[in-house]
Amino acid sequence: MSENIDLTAAARRMQGAVESVRRDFSSIRTGRASPSILDRVEVEAYGSTMPLKSVASVNVPEARLLTVTPFDPGTMKAIERAIEHADIGLNPQNDGKIIRLPIPELTEDRRREMTKRARAMAEDARVSVRNVRRDEMRDISELRREGEVSEDEEHRSEAELQRLTDSHVARIDAALADKEAELLEV
Repeated sequence: MSENIDLTAAARRMQGAVESVRRDFSSIRTGRASPSILDRVEVEAYGSTMPLKSVASVNVPEARLLTVTPFDPGTMKAIERAIEHADIGLNPQNDGKIIRLPIPELTEDRRREMTKRARAMAEDARVSVRNVRRDEMRDISELRREGEVSEDEEHRSEAELQRLTDSHVARIDAALADKEAELLEV
């Protein structure tokens, strides 16, 4: 009988959910210029879809302005179109060489909308972590039924798995609290 149940894979998957939600949060506009706002923009260029950072450089020359400089001037229109269709609330201004993206002040309604979006992303991440817990609990129960682990080890592993779940959900909640504070900061 093997008495050790390894939960490192579960911990790695839960950490992946935390990192994913942090990345998602970085794409939510807060009123300050940040290149990460454009991380999810996909550009149709050279016969395929690729991330914006593969076809252009993004800079922050001022606190409320982003500039996008295409590596190939031929992709200018495609980049402009991709930004317009990305639903990030920015209006590209193309001067032929560079695309400027002024970051407007967030209205109270827009702040609330962004906060709601951040909460939905956090809930998706929590569900992801709970799904990892559910899968792992099922595997532990299966090992117990097959006689691979004792009842005590099953209970210890389930308790440890719950502690892991709680700690990762707390990290998601902390990231959400930080994002909400950033969004509601005027």
